[in-house]
Order: sequence, then structure tokens, then C-alpha cells
Amino acid sequence: MPADDELVERLRDGDDSAFAVILGAWSGSMLRLAMSFVSTPASAEEVVQDTWLAVIRGIDGFEGRSALKTWVFRILVNTAKKRGIKEHRTVPFGSLLPEDSGPTVDPDRFRPADDPHPGHWRPGEKPRRWSEPEDAAERVELGNVLAAAIAQLPARSRVVLTLRDAEGYTCEEVCALLEITPGNQRVILHRARAAVRAQLEPYFRTITGDVTTES
Repeated sequence: MPADDELVERLRDGDDSAFAVILGAWSGSMLRLAMSFVSTPASAEEVVQDTWLAVIRGIDGFEGRSALKTWVFRILVNTAKKRGIKEHRTVPFGSLLPEDSGPTVDPDRFRPADDPHPGHWRPGEKPRRWSEPEDAAERVELGNVLAAAIAQLPARSRVVLTLRDAEGYTCEEVCALLEITPGNQRVILHRARAAVRAQLEPYFRTITGDVTTES
């Protein structure tokens, strides 16, 4: 991937090959993110198309205050939010919700208050690291299980998890994209990760008998 300065200059000059580079590199991620805001894959595809049109029309106004990718994804989020509102499918980010309260791990997995070691893991409940899939078939199977677990998350949690763990955005970048506080971002991400790990535990019990809740 060329440096941002080079990409921006080429895009402003109408270089089709530069546009093809970012189109191929980012469209898949953009589509996955858009799906968290809208109701159908077709609607998500339209959001991505509208985003690219906005990028082409607005590239002359790009000031370089953020990475080019961050700027493009911010356009995507804003476009998807507007589409979601029209479809009556909004994703509230600005405040914590009831889903953000309560334990992220079943309290019964810990020793009770009257135990000599209160709060410690009960025997057999302490997470253990699982082994990596041994072949392509296992990797595909695990990928499907992981995708299903992420799909069950509330939309807001799915967005934050996707940006942080799939796309590699920093906390600061996610907060800027979604206009949320660092505290909210941490809570949402922690609960999203915990929910996904909880979904993966039965799978690993079945195939290996080895369980973990480590990232």
C-alpha cells in the first residue's frame, strides 16, 4: 500500500489504479462494518458504494488530519448511520446501556464469599489456552463458529469489536470514528470480547476438551 501522501495525490489526479488499490484493500472491511448499521446485505452494499462516491467527490477536501483510511471509514460510518435511521435501525453509541451492566463471566465459576479463597476460580473452571487449528478445515470451522458468535452480539458491540480486533483500529481511532468516550469504548469492547469467548468455550470443549477465555 503506497503512503497516504502518494495515494491522496494520485486520487486527486484521477488515477484509476490508486482508486483500485484502496477499493480492493478496504471494501470488504467496509461492507462488514456497514452491516452493523443497516438491515440487509444489499443496503450495506449501497452504503459502501455511496461512501466511495463521497470519497471521490471529497478527496480534494481531505486535510490529512487523520489517516486516509480513517477518513474513509468515518465517511462510511456517517453514511451507514443515516441509512440506519431511515431503516429505523439505529446503533446508539454515546451512552452505556443496560446490556453493559452485570457480570461478563458466570459468577458460579468463582469460589463463594465463605470459601477460604473467595473470588478465585472453582476447580475445573479456570480458563486454559486452546491450541491453534491444525489444518485448513479446522481453521474454516473455527472461523464459522467465530463469525456466528460475533453475529449474535448487539449491533453496537459488533461494530466496536470489528473495528478493534478485526480491523486493528486503536481505542483513540474508534472513539473518533464513533464519537464515544474512551471509557465507553473500553466497556463495550470488554463485554463484546467476553460474550464471544463465552460462545467459543463450548466449541473448544467439544473438539479438544481444552477451554480458554484469553484473547
